[in-house]
This record gives sequence, structure tokens and C-alpha cells, in this order.
Amino acid sequence: MPKVLSLILGGGRGTRLFPLTMLRSKPAVPIAGKYRLVDIPISNCLNSGFNRIYVLTQFLSVSLHRHIANTYLFDAFGRGFVEILAAQQTNETADWYQGTADAVRQNIRYVQEEGAADVLILSGDQLYRMDYRQFLDTHRESKADVTIAVLPVSRDQVSGFGILRVDDSGRVVGFLEKPKTEEHLEPLRMTPAWFERRGITAGKREFLASMGIYMFKKDVLFDLLGESPPAKDFGKEIFPRSIKTHRVHVHLFDDYWEDVGTIKAYHEANLKLAGNHPPFEFHSAEGVIYTRRRFLPGSRISAANMEECLVSDGCFILSGASLTRCVVGVRSRIGKNVTLRDTVIIGADRYETNAERFENERREIPDLGVGEGSKIEKAILDKDARVGRGVQIVNRNKAMEDDGPNYVIRDGIVVIPKGAVVPDGTVI
Repeated sequence: MPKVLSLILGGGRGTRLFPLTMLRSKPAVPIAGKYRLVDIPISNCLNSGFNRIYVLTQFLSVSLHRHIANTYLFDAFGRGFVEILAAQQTNETADWYQGTADAVRQNIRYVQEEGAADVLILSGDQLYRMDYRQFLDTHRESKADVTIAVLPVSRDQVSGFGILRVDDSGRVVGFLEKPKTEEHLEPLRMTPAWFERRGITAGKREFLASMGIYMFKKDVLFDLLGESPPAKDFGKEIFPRSIKTHRVHVHLFDDYWEDVGTIKAYHEANLKLAGNHPPFEFHSAEGVIYTRRRFLPGSRISAANMEECLVSDGCFILSGASLTRCVVGVRSRIGKNVTLRDTVIIGADRYETNAERFENERREIPDLGVGEGSKIEKAILDKDARVGRGVQIVNRNKAMEDDGPNYVIRDGIVVIPKGAVVPDGTVI
């Protein structure tokens, strides 16, 4: 077993994913109906044979802690674990994490105790499948102190990434976080020949973007985090410094990868997963994505019309319902003659009893799920949302950004927050 310790960074407040992060941390946000975002990097680690994993969080980590505690249970005779490291006051610091590097620094004693030779640092809000053993091979074969996973990107994508300049050996000779101007970009542009030598047809992808996935020699990590003044962030501070003093190399990745850190990206990624030819395949014999075992029954679908949909366990979809390009999460209940288009329903934490539904009717509160005759387009319904009968969630004013009493609109996508109630007949 390679001596690698994996650290998954939970990120900050997740404001770009609000309101999905209103009551949970980013890694705990559901994806593809039945998974959580954190399941992606954890599964990649386990499939690669890296079974010592810490998840670093500081915001709203209860839901994430519960998910990990109920999902990743290891044999008592092995050394594998997946554990949460939540931000805490110590004798050394009483501050929240100030950035990615600071988050690792505040937990450095756990890295020291594990005795790993290399440390893998990952993000908790990305969708991709990678064999980290190949990443480790690149790291060790190049005798690198630090290795950064990179993705070819085009000019119109560079503003959201750290962009690298790399020599023929794969060593990083330039790094700039989120460049904006052509003057800054031009020295970072890679030639088509560089990609061709590595068997990649780059086309318009002339730049190498950091994926936020790093491999450090443990001692080098300690040295870089111990430098003065202390660096808060890997991309903004550690890497621009280290390329002058250490061997920093790249591991080239040319497969599906998506940062789902915004409402728009999250919505689009989910809908693509429901398509006939999804760019990321959960139905795969290799690189299985693990998640919590819920012991739910199969979904019951009654005379509904469905096109390009992903339906999870334990759902009820009643007669006359029409679903097009939708993701339906666990325990979802969709009433008769409901029309859903380009919609993500995250599902419910539990089933309601007949007595509870009777009480809901008496109090004029919708049941969990989507009520009879409702129409929903280009929306996200967070967990335990209650949408009544005859509701229209269609963004009738074509707003790009808006906040209402029981909804939020971001990038033109209507989001019904967790546990929100949309009464019968409401039009949004």
C-alpha cells in the first residue's frame, strides 16, 4: 500500500452554491440523486488504494459528519479511515481557516502522526474520476517535490483557474492565479506540439489549468507551510513561491472534470448526468462511486412519461406525470399530472405517514414532494421541499437573480431551499 495520506478540503461558506449550502457544507451537497459531492474524491481515493482520508471542514459540518460516519466503515483490523477534521480552537490558533494552505497548516499534526511519505490534497466540490495511482507515479517518477494535476482549457475558461506554464520535462516554470489580461496570459500559452507529444489533440485548448488537486512530499509540505510570512492559499501564494525553489511538476489529465461550485454549474452537471450519453458515468464497472446504504425499495412509477431522466431509490411518480431531462432524488414523491422539465429534485430524508399527510391536509400544508398538477421548469428543489397542487415554478419574470420568501433565483435557475413550503396555486 503506497504511503499516502489524503486531505479533502471542504471549502469556505459556499456562497456561490447558496441556498444549497444554507444548512450544509459544500461537500455534503447531494449530486446525481443519491450521492454527496464528497463521495467523489473519497471514492477516487478508495479505488486508488488510498484509504487514509481526512475531510477538513469548518462550516455546517453536522450533515457531512453524519453521512461519512454512516457510509465509510472500515475493517477493525485494517488501517483505513475517513474522518472529519472540523476547524477548532487550539493553543496555537483560534482563527477560522483563512484559505486552503491555512486549513492544512492548522491540521498539520494529524499529517505528522500518520507517517505518510506523500500527501494528496483534494477539493470536495468537483465531479470527475481519476486513478490517483497514476498521479502518484508521475509524482515519483519525475522526482517532484510537488505535483499539480492540470487540465487543458481554452481562452474563455482561464479566468476561473490558476494557469501554469510548463517546460518539456513537465516542470512548472510559471504560475498565475486567475489571470485576466492578454498581457498576463500570453507567456502562459502552451504550443500544440507540447500537447501532441503527450498524445492529446488540444485544438483551442492552449492553456493548462490547475484542477485544485496536489501531491506533496510530506517534508516539502511542512517546509512550505512553515515559511514566513505564512501563506494562506496554495494557488495564490504557495505555488508562485515554490516554482522558484522546488521541483514542481504537472500531471496531465484529459477526461471529464467539472467544478460544481455554482448553482448554474451544479444544475447543468446534474442534467447532463440524466442524458442518454452522460459525460460522467455512474453506471460503471470500474471506479465505483460509493455512498450511504439506505435500504430503500425500488421506485414505483405509474403511467408516467419520462425522457432522459435519472430516478433514484424509493420514489413515487404517479400517473400522468411528464418528466424531461430531470434528476429525481431518493424518496421523492411526484403527484399526478405533474410536468417537470430541466429540474433537479434532491429528494427527502424520510417518508410521511398517512396520519401525517392527513394532518398536512387539515392544516393546508403540502406533502413532501411535488403536488398534483404542478409545473416546474429549470429549477432545483432542495431536500424536504413541499410544493403544493397547481404550483407553477417557471421564473415567469425571467429574472436572473432574485430572492423571495420561499425561493432563490441564481443565473435564471429557481431554487426552492431545503424544507421550504410552496403553497397550492403559487406562481413563481
